[in-house]
Amino acid sequence: MAYTNIDDPSAHHQTKLYTGTGSSLALTNDGNSDLQPDWVWAKRHSSGGNYSHAVFDSTRGSTKRFYWPGTAQNDTNAQYITSFDTNGFTAGSDANINGSNLGYVAWQWKANGGTTVTNTDGNITSSVQANPDAGFSIVTYAGNGVQTGKTVGHGLNSAPKMIISKNTNNNSNVLDWRVYHVGVGPTKYMTWATTQTVNTYNDWDNTAPTTSVYSVGGAGGYTPTNTNNANYQAFVFADVQGYSKFGSYIANASTNGPFVYTGFKPAFVIIKNTNRTESWMIFDNKRSSINPIISALKVDSASPQETADGDYRTDFVSNGFKIRAGATGYANHTAGNKYIYMAFAENPFVTSTGVPTTAR
Repeated sequence: MAYTNIDDPSAHHQTKLYTGTGSSLALTNDGNSDLQPDWVWAKRHSSGGNYSHAVFDSTRGSTKRFYWPGTAQNDTNAQYITSFDTNGFTAGSDANINGSNLGYVAWQWKANGGTTVTNTDGNITSSVQANPDAGFSIVTYAGNGVQTGKTVGHGLNSAPKMIISKNTNNNSNVLDWRVYHVGVGPTKYMTWATTQTVNTYNDWDNTAPTTSVYSVGGAGGYTPTNTNNANYQAFVFADVQGYSKFGSYIANASTNGPFVYTGFKPAFVIIKNTNRTESWMIFDNKRSSINPIISALKVDSASPQETADGDYRTDFVSNGFKIRAGATGYANHTAGNKYIYMAFAENPFVTSTGVPTTAR
């Protein structure tokens, strides 16, 4: 068996840096493969004012935005993204994605070209846009209010390791962004785009996802993943050897911090402390092209990227990443705390033909 079936991760995930113009802007990806994105997550990273994270997908359509932080988190504007293109996307004139002379980063993933299929693997029918080869799907379904025993098909053919779920009817509650992560298990949940710690609740019916479905529910009258007559959208991820990895590590508050083996040289990593009120922090190989990476964007913050050498020092290496921050209390290195992560590859550690990648 080959080490990986994805020799070129840029066919499924890319990061694009660009400078806004304030008018229609066609953006072309620069990876080895063309990538028509189905999920575009854009953020201004340079100075010049605060702008929320702007998130678009081809299931809802390019003019509909999720955003965080903020109270509404879900709106429509014809000048967000005007098209998902064969190797990139075209940004409209809205400053959240294309302000004049502002620097932006856009993280992009491929699903199924905007084509959805009806999935009846679960006992709640879902609509799924899936890329099983890369372990990514966009799932929508209507809740029925039942708190236990309900499942939703995800279309990946392997068990999800992370699920980011939103009740799209409730437009004002940030706590409706619920996260399943293999690092904390199905009896717990995290809240996306907040600094909250891990919590215990029946979001996932205390049941780990399978190769075909994940469980939804609630307790005590509150059903955060299955409210009656509410519409849900979820971004669902599975491990793919040599391309993506989801797991956890324990910080040690040393400059010789934990090494996290992923099986690839990372292009994109998010980490979150599960025990302490800290941000979901984003690192990528475009905003920081050499080690150590010292620039972090925060999922829960509209601020530009923060550069704090002691706080965020992290290395991307040929087969994983290594934490370099050196004291308890730093934002990615609180001693003894468990951190969860999601990571995507720049290159597999070894290609399907046995060619190893090089370090940065």
